[in-house]
Amino acid sequence: MEIGITTFVETTPDVHTGKVISHAERIREVVEEIVLADKVGLDVFGVGEHHREDFACSAPAVLLAAAASQTKQIKLTSAVSVLSSDDPVRLYQEFSTVDAISNGRAEIMAGRGSFIESFPLFGYDLQDYDELYDEKLDLLLKIRESEKVTWSGKHRPSINNLGIYPRPVQTQIPVWIASGGTPQSAVRAGVLGLPLVLAIIGGSPLQFAPIVELYKRAAKQAGHDVSKLKVASHSHGFVGETTDSAKDKFFQPTAQVMNVLGKERGWGPYTRKTFDEASSLEGALYVGDVATVAEKIIFLRKNVGITRFMLHVPVGSMPHEDVLRAIELLGTEVAPIVRAEIERWETETENTL
Repeated sequence: MEIGITTFVETTPDVHTGKVISHAERIREVVEEIVLADKVGLDVFGVGEHHREDFACSAPAVLLAAAASQTKQIKLTSAVSVLSSDDPVRLYQEFSTVDAISNGRAEIMAGRGSFIESFPLFGYDLQDYDELYDEKLDLLLKIRESEKVTWSGKHRPSINNLGIYPRPVQTQIPVWIASGGTPQSAVRAGVLGLPLVLAIIGGSPLQFAPIVELYKRAAKQAGHDVSKLKVASHSHGFVGETTDSAKDKFFQPTAQVMNVLGKERGWGPYTRKTFDEASSLEGALYVGDVATVAEKIIFLRKNVGITRFMLHVPVGSMPHEDVLRAIELLGTEVAPIVRAEIERWETETENTL
């Protein structure tokens, strides 16, 4: 069971002072967060790609490279790369460079993009949303498989037996299919035999269990070894000294962001009642003290089949010291509880078969 952190490198107004941190300062803070996550034994850190004022990182590979030379064990991944509006050749080259600096710890989460600012920015038509992703994923995987590539498509110039460099330290950079939980994405990942990461940020995580089963069935039918499949979750949350203090610190910045996005996307208001309901055992919000967050991650593993859990913290701007403390608690206290229980449970399950 892998446990880690994701961030969108947020630069939203502080809910108490109204101050907005600079993009540069927030990016430097995230490098510090990655270094701490590595120090406290977390397995993975993911940085999201955005092209808007309230999220500071448009180039995850550059930020991850800055942390790569300061870390030793932690895996470094995009969360996600908006593959539909990116160039697969450059994306691969960037993460192969991160792989070199980190000595084999780079990963890519390839998504279609729930935020669409990059499409007009780079000259793509949203009417081609699905076609762009399918075509560019095909090219990315061909680059991963072979040093010399021959490829042609509709939305990018063809490549005729050209080398793509540098090559990574790893035999292959892991490419995860990022999904909001659609059956189509699950089947795509299964057919390709690629690991699947689910954005479990609303409703009940139990609703994703059928998606995981669909993924495994598709993989099995395609001839892949189901026992080797990996499934990750990306879920909002915060670990505090007590559950009450964690909720009090996390609610306001979370509500601020969710209500801004809600106005853009036609969602209903995000209230304290919404927040508290999502914080229950079967809710999608992982906020509370060490025992509470550990219990929820264990519940997710046992009932949905998640093999990697990534806590997205913060959702809105929070004091840097609070974020660092949450990362420390996740690594030093939550993760050991979860790993020990999952190991016990899996051993017990195997012995009863």
